[in-house]
Amino acid sequence: MFRQLKNAAGFLRQGARLMVGMPDYDNYVAQMAINHPGEPVMTYEAFFRERQEARFGRGKCNTRCC
Repeated sequence: MFRQLKNAAGFLRQGARLMVGMPDYDNYVAQMAINHPGEPVMTYEAFFRERQEARFGRGKCNTRCC
C-alpha cells in the first residue's frame, strides 16, 4: 500500500512540475541511458538552462512578447 502511495505521489509531483513548465531531469537521464548510451549527460543546471531557452527563446522575441 505504501508503494502505491509513493508511486501516486511521484506521478502527482511530475504532473505538477510539467504544468508549471519545470522540466523532468530524471526522465531525461533515463532516456539518455536507454536511447544514447555512452553519450555525455548534461548536468541539471545545463539541462534546465537548455529547456528554458527552448521554451522562451534565445534572447529573441519570437511568439511571446518581451
